[in-house]
Amino acid sequence: MIPPQEASVRRREIEDKLKQEEETLSFIRDSLEKSDQLTKNMVSILSSFESRLMKLENSIIPVHKQTENLQRLQENVEKTLSCLDHVISYYHVASDTEKIIREGPTGRLEEYLGCMAKIQKAVEYFQDNNPDSPELNRVKFLFERGKESLESEFRSLMTRHSKVVSPVLILDLISGEDEMEAQDDITLEHLSESVLHDVIRISRWLVEYGRNQDFMNVYYQIRSSQLDRSIKGLKEHFRKSTSSSGVPYSPAIPNKRKDTPTKKPVKRPGHEHDFRVKHLSEALNDKHGPLAGRDDMLDMEIDAYIHCVSAFVKLAQSEYQLLTDIIPEHHQKKTFDSLIQDALDGLMMEGENIVSVARKAIIRHDYSAVLTVFPILRHLKQTKPEFDQVLQGTAASTKNKLPGLITSMETTGAKALEDFADNIKNDPDKEYNMPKDGTVHELTSNAILFLQQLLDFQETAGAMLASQETSSSATSYNSEFSKRLLSTYICKVLGNLQLNLLSKSKVYEDPALRAIFLHNNYNYILKSLEKSELIHLVAVTQKTAERSYREHIEQQIQTYQRSWLKVTDYISEKNLPVFQPGVKLRDKERQMIKERFKGFNDGLEELCKIQKAWAIPDTEQRDKIRQAQKTIVKENYGAFLHSIEIKLPGDSLSKIQPSTPFYFF
Repeated sequence: MIPPQEASVRRREIEDKLKQEEETLSFIRDSLEKSDQLTKNMVSILSSFESRLMKLENSIIPVHKQTENLQRLQENVEKTLSCLDHVISYYHVASDTEKIIREGPTGRLEEYLGCMAKIQKAVEYFQDNNPDSPELNRVKFLFERGKESLESEFRSLMTRHSKVVSPVLILDLISGEDEMEAQDDITLEHLSESVLHDVIRISRWLVEYGRNQDFMNVYYQIRSSQLDRSIKGLKEHFRKSTSSSGVPYSPAIPNKRKDTPTKKPVKRPGHEHDFRVKHLSEALNDKHGPLAGRDDMLDMEIDAYIHCVSAFVKLAQSEYQLLTDIIPEHHQKKTFDSLIQDALDGLMMEGENIVSVARKAIIRHDYSAVLTVFPILRHLKQTKPEFDQVLQGTAASTKNKLPGLITSMETTGAKALEDFADNIKNDPDKEYNMPKDGTVHELTSNAILFLQQLLDFQETAGAMLASQETSSSATSYNSEFSKRLLSTYICKVLGNLQLNLLSKSKVYEDPALRAIFLHNNYNYILKSLEKSELIHLVAVTQKTAERSYREHIEQQIQTYQRSWLKVTDYISEKNLPVFQPGVKLRDKERQMIKERFKGFNDGLEELCKIQKAWAIPDTEQRDKIRQAQKTIVKENYGAFLHSIEIKLPGDSLSKIQPSTPFYFF
């Protein structure tokens, strides 16, 4: 049982808690009632707002739609007005641009091209929308007139600003590639930057809008003329240099020029040697007439032509660089081909003239003119890679011009070499032309001089000979092959020369003079071969050539020495009379010994009188032969005197021996 006191406490607690719960419940009911009231009020407000929104929407939507329509109408009006303004502007293009078109583009190219663009658009508009409009004819007329003005301006700019390149600048341009030291690149400015900009703008407009290619013809004609005149000016520069100074301007000789923009001496392009044909032209000219002036002109022509070839390459390269900026890409090769034709044809024609002169010279056996082919041909072959690069893309006929000239020169040069060898062999014996003193014949000096000149052109001459070979080996010859061919040729010339000299020596009746003549010529040939290093070239195919010439020389010396036998025979022991030692000589025997002395002295005097007119130009050989002959005569004379002294009494020799004994020594 729970005690009453605790039960009472427990009841009060429960009653208190129940009371609190009732209060809470009452609060919740009040809150719910308030919430319901608020909800009803909000629903009422929202319903009222919805009703008002619906009324507003019903009022605004028609206004919005009407406003959209008005805006669209306004845009259409604006577009219509803009189109009208645009169309109307086409009707004003002619009047707005006529003055500028009439005055031309000079000095205001960009403004002029802007007007042409407006006219172009007007033409297109009227053609598409109103082809019967008189305005179309008017703007068409202005467009054609403007196009003609642009073409005229293009021609005017090219004509006024295309200048001939000065010879001095060309020479500096050519020599610049051979300078080893560092230097500024020499560039050609054919057109100033502003002019070039205008020319490019006009050319592009004419291609894009003018539909006209005539300006390309104008371009190549003007530039072709300048290129041709530049090269001719260089040639004229050489001609004036020759006429003013008497000596052709040679780039191998440094010249101080006041008008040169650089201070570098000019050298012949691609050449190590300054080939001079003056002495050879004198030596090989059959007529041996005065050649004053001819040799200088010959040198000038060689130098001028070689320089013109190099100038063409450099100028053509420069022209192509200029052309690529102005001419459309698909027309560049054709235009360039046309541009270089006149200058190239001039060079080729001049080269063919040189070949023609050489051919005529071969017929006359005048080999001085033929030698002009060698330096020119060498330079053409050295320049050919650059030529091929410059002419890349041109017509086949253009590319084949230089190879054709090279072939022609090689054929002519080979013909000259063979003809020269035959001429050496068949040179007639002319008694009046033989040296009276037995010295070196003119044919020998001419032949050696000609061969010496070939040293500077070994590859060129070898290639000439190889070009005439029909064997399979010739089709792929190399430098060694051409060297052997040249060696064979030189040996052939020397062999022909030796045969001819033997034939010519028969003109001399005196065998001793004949021997002196052959000795002098053989010795001259050998010394010349050794001095000029021709001997090394000969040795390529003839190893014993040097020894053979020395044997020939020695053989002629021995032949000459036999001429003294008719003097020494008088004092030989076999010609002494037989007598007893110590026995007085009879008058007959004494007279015989006197005759031996007299015959020796008379023979010696006669021989000296004859042979002192002979000559041995080589001092070393002359002293050697003279000393050897002195020794032989001295020994014979001494032996003769000794033999007499033994066999005769001492007082008998002075009575027999002449008062003027052997004065030769």
